[in-house]
Amino acid sequence: MSAQSDGSLLDHATQTIEVGSKSFAAAAKLFDPETRRGVLMLYAWCRHCDDVVDGQELGINHADAGSAQTPQEARRQLELLREQTRRAYAGEPMQDRAFAAFQDVARRHAIAPRYAYDHLAGFAMDVDEVRYETIEDTLRYCYHVAGVVGLMMASIMGAHDEATLDRACDLGLAFQLTNIARDIVEDARVGRCYLPAAWLREAGIPRDEIALERHRAALARLAARLVDHAEPYYDSALDGIAALPLRSAWAIASARNVYREIGIVVKRRGARAWDERAGTSKATKLWLLAKGGAGALSSRWARTGPRPAQLWRRPGAEPAASSGGRHAMHAAGA
Repeated sequence: MSAQSDGSLLDHATQTIEVGSKSFAAAAKLFDPETRRGVLMLYAWCRHCDDVVDGQELGINHADAGSAQTPQEARRQLELLREQTRRAYAGEPMQDRAFAAFQDVARRHAIAPRYAYDHLAGFAMDVDEVRYETIEDTLRYCYHVAGVVGLMMASIMGAHDEATLDRACDLGLAFQLTNIARDIVEDARVGRCYLPAAWLREAGIPRDEIALERHRAALARLAARLVDHAEPYYDSALDGIAALPLRSAWAIASARNVYREIGIVVKRRGARAWDERAGTSKATKLWLLAKGGAGALSSRWARTGPRPAQLWRRPGAEPAASSGGRHAMHAAGA
């Protein structure tokens, strides 16, 4: 068991999300206390792993290439994260607050170990400087760094059926596609690129020139293409909220609305999308949270069809069910 007190772990997790993700922090307040506790603790672990591999603290210094670790140091840190994850699942005492929090939430909500290791594999893709030739390759990366987080969050919310897991993963994919569009230039300045190489060639943008001003107009078209590619995944995720308890549905629908709006802002700004970090105002967030509440309520009576077959599907997923309608959790009284 953890050597940390529950209160200190929750305080640490709350501070982590408030600094690391203001967009999701707002939506997270809508969960019931037990679910919110689990979500915050999971976020703290994800943020910690990301920071350890990148040599950061709560995402600070991301844009400073000189602050990054060497690949050898990053690989060593990643191996330590894998070992700590193994120890957490084995029930060994955890001194690190992020891992103590993860151990608690993983055991309490039966988060499958393969999800945690799949997430760490996403950081390995960054460390190994994997190149992405097609949009399917980019989506594979999105699965590891965000889609699988959706699967772990679904476990916290009590959702374990395959159809709901597919929708949870879709939301993570959409979030990450939005993040990539928003951060294209910032990522390029530290040598990272998640845009499909085939798209860059079509646009006439050399990979090592992505951050240059002269390519802004062409880059804006690629960002818009990425935002458009996220739309069917956002739609699929919306169909999945009927499977969740009402307050969880409200939180997830609100998070979906906020992140989707960030993509809309990026697309609307065009070539000026990266003059400042795209986001949403407090007033807009409040409106999107209210809209999320309405969507959560209407989902109680909505009927959803099968997930579109053309969407990219997470690795290891069981064959999709052929029937539509409400998901099993909702039918059970969510």
